[in-house]
Order: sequence, then structure tokens, then C-alpha cells
Amino acid sequence: MQALQLFGDRDMRLTEVADPPPPGPGEVRVRVRAVGLNFIDVWGFRGMAFAKRKLPLTVGAEAAGEIAALGEGVTGLTEGDAVALYGAMTCGRCRACREGRDNLCEEVGGVMGFHIDGFARDFVTMPARLVVKVPAGVSFVQAACAPVAFGTVEHMLFDNARLEPGESILVHAGGSGIGTAAIKMAKAIGCTVFTTVGDDAKGERARELGADHVVNYRTERFEGEVRRLTKRKGVDVVFEHVGAETWNGSLLCLKRGGRLVTCGSTSGVSTTMNLMQLFQQQYRITGSFGCRLDNIRTSLDKMASGLTPVIDTELPLADFTHGLERLESRKVFGKIIATL
Repeated sequence: MQALQLFGDRDMRLTEVADPPPPGPGEVRVRVRAVGLNFIDVWGFRGMAFAKRKLPLTVGAEAAGEIAALGEGVTGLTEGDAVALYGAMTCGRCRACREGRDNLCEEVGGVMGFHIDGFARDFVTMPARLVVKVPAGVSFVQAACAPVAFGTVEHMLFDNARLEPGESILVHAGGSGIGTAAIKMAKAIGCTVFTTVGDDAKGERARELGADHVVNYRTERFEGEVRRLTKRKGVDVVFEHVGAETWNGSLLCLKRGGRLVTCGSTSGVSTTMNLMQLFQQQYRITGSFGCRLDNIRTSLDKMASGLTPVIDTELPLADFTHGLERLESRKVFGKIIATL
């Protein structure tokens, strides 16, 4: 079969590899149909953490496909079912896994496509417990946005930030895959949405998604605008995934007792902060990584109900590197999906 593999820093090739083993007890073989591109793919492409990985490595952390074969004892799935694939090889045995907190697995084998072979290949064999059946009416391209993009946002907004209907929220990078999803999910429950974008064209598209207030961070200080628009009160929640460049400005945007949830650090992993501001304003800061399997199920149900992902580009697997370069340039609005 074909697989897209990383051989070194910015060295990615479509190669022939051996077929995966047939599914054993409790496993399924999946024909991969769509792979979502994410910044974790960009980090791998740049050469991050090569010392901890065995190369060549099949890339792709987010995918959807259809069941091609079932192992012994698998129930609730049939051949031909569309499924979304969980992006980490969790153990399924530890307390966190048993309690449905999959992204806190104590014995995780790694993130697919970053630590261990990922989904950018014709077929993959994996535990049936790590696939989620896709509802009718949701396409493979849409379902490929559920395990990382939609699932991450679902976990951030509702498990961690505890976003409530009618609250206010600042969504950074409103044109990104998770930014667009966050805008749509927050508006769906009646929140007032502020968002930052890098150009006016993205700003117009963010407004079309439902953003109430849009700030071009290249021409305005977002923290000043948010404080002005809220009459210096601030917002209830900040959806942070940019990192060092926006961190302290994000804190200034919070109202007293506000919540900041973060899942990324694309602009840098280290920063300094005012601890007196933290405790006097009683901020709540929560780190968020990945999602639970139930977040993927909820995300797919939302897609089936009409809350669909924003797709920037669909491209063939052979053009995956072009998609990464587009993602790295930040000239995207929504998700980039590679189809097989």
C-alpha cells in the first residue's frame, strides 16, 4: 500500500510500504479516506523531536475512513461503516481510560503521526475502541475534522472552560481550523464572540461565521479593543492557542474571575506573567490537550445537525507538503484536508 512518510527535516515522500496485519481480536482494519492537517504535522515536518522518533514515520494525526475488516469479538460496527479515528494510541486499561478521560492515559503509546506511525496511508489496523462511528450525512472530509479540530474545541470550551450560553468569549486566530470551529460552537449556544485575525479578508469571513467583534491584530492591539468594546470589563473566556505573543494580552482581556483555556503555543512556548494580577483578578487558567472519545462523538453529532467544519482546501495525499506550507504561512481559513 501507499503511505506518506517523513524521512527527515522537511523530507516527506509518498512510498510503498507493507500492508498492515489483519485485525486481531478487538481490532478493525480501516480504509483511510481523508486526513486532516494540523500544526502538529507542521512541527514534525520542521524536524521537532526527531531524536525521540524512529524514522521514516508515517504522518497524519487526524483521519476518517471506512471499516474494511473486523477482528474477532468486535461489535457495533460492520464492514463499510464510516468512522473517525482517535489520534493517540491509548492503553484502554488505566484509570483515566476506564473513566473516559482518554487524553490523560497513563500509558499512552504516543500521538499518531508524531510519535508513532499515523493515518496518511491506505489502510490502518487499530483497536476498535479507538474508532467512532460517523452519523449519516457527515462526509469523510467533514469527519476527518472531528478527532483533532472539533474534538479539541469541544474539550476546551465545554469540559475545561465550562462555557455557558450567553457568555462572552475571545477566540484567537479566528481563521484557523480550531478558531473557526470555536466561533461556530460558541455562537451556537448564544455567546458573544470576539475574535482576532491577521487580515481584513479573514475578518469578513469570521463575521459571516457569526463573530460579533473582529480585531485585526496586525493593525490594532487586540487587548485594547476587547477592553474598549467591553467597557473595560473583559470577557468571560479566552480561547488561547497562539502562545507567547498573545499570552499577557489574553490575560488583560479577562474579566475578574475569568477563565483562560489554552491548547497551543505556535508563537513560542515560554513567557512571563504577573502573578499578582493572576491571584488578585482570580483568573482560572486551564491547559487542554487533545480530547476524549466522547468529544469526538459529540462533535460528529453536531456536524450531523448542521454545525459543519469550515474547509479551506481539499488536496490529494501527494500534495500534503503543499498543504503544510500553506498552513505554515497562515494563509488559511478553516481546515486543510488530504483525500485518499
